[in-house]
Amino acid sequence: MKITNLYIALVLMLCVVSLSAQQDPNYTFYRYNMNLINPAFAGAGGETGLGINIRSQWANVEGAPETQSFIFGTPMGKNIGLGVSIINDKTFIENQTSLSLDFSYKLTLNDEHDLYFGLKAGFNSYDANTEGLTTYGVVPDPSLMNLDGQFSPNIGAGVYIKNKDYFIAFSIPSILTPDRLEENSGTARLSMAKTHMYLAGGYNVPLSSSIILKPTALMRYVDASPLSLDLTAMLEFSNRFDLGAAYRLNESVSGIFIFKTKSWLEIGYAYEVAFESPVRNIDNGTHEILFNLKL
Repeated sequence: MKITNLYIALVLMLCVVSLSAQQDPNYTFYRYNMNLINPAFAGAGGETGLGINIRSQWANVEGAPETQSFIFGTPMGKNIGLGVSIINDKTFIENQTSLSLDFSYKLTLNDEHDLYFGLKAGFNSYDANTEGLTTYGVVPDPSLMNLDGQFSPNIGAGVYIKNKDYFIAFSIPSILTPDRLEENSGTARLSMAKTHMYLAGGYNVPLSSSIILKPTALMRYVDASPLSLDLTAMLEFSNRFDLGAAYRLNESVSGIFIFKTKSWLEIGYAYEVAFESPVRNIDNGTHEILFNLKL
């Protein structure tokens, strides 16, 4: 269904304004792809794994946000883990891609707890089609002409405490703040990326011999932005499939399903509905697909 320029303009303005606050993509499957936001998870599972995450926001709306992510992690010896994470995020006139190498080191605290330290190093590529701004009544600042194909280094860090029943993790996946687009009073200007901080935790609660309740929470802090909180509850049945729901505080609710083929493959789907959306009458919600392969 083709939508009018008026609807596109409304969505674009919302998106550009949000660049001054939340800038990195959100993930409904955050518990299953933590490597993307915390390098301490690289190889922490004790086995080699590949993961692909595809997120399409406001389906049926042309140019709406889309994110494709790839993660790889493997243990190297007893205490070291290595990984690669790639994220491609496209939102209307913006496109950014990050490529990072992840390193983790395990420190055994006692018989029940392991502490992982993680480092992330790589680069970001950022493009903004500033000519497209005038189509929607946003005036581009002349300095934005320098944003096409901009490359910048990136470093990040994280920690992760692991127990057989629960985990706690904290990370800053991008410490450096490269230039990017920001809207202010109808004018798009050159600004800096905001630092994102993540605090996550999860617990496994056995309900029976074949059913496990897995509640998880993710708190996200971004400078000059309201605190974001994701709450997720999943039920695992006989290690064959997970079924549950997620709630993003004051933003959205999601339904989640994950199918598992024995212990080496996970295929997941999540459908998210926003509480408020400028394109509620024409979008088909947000779809997210997960593939995790254990080698």
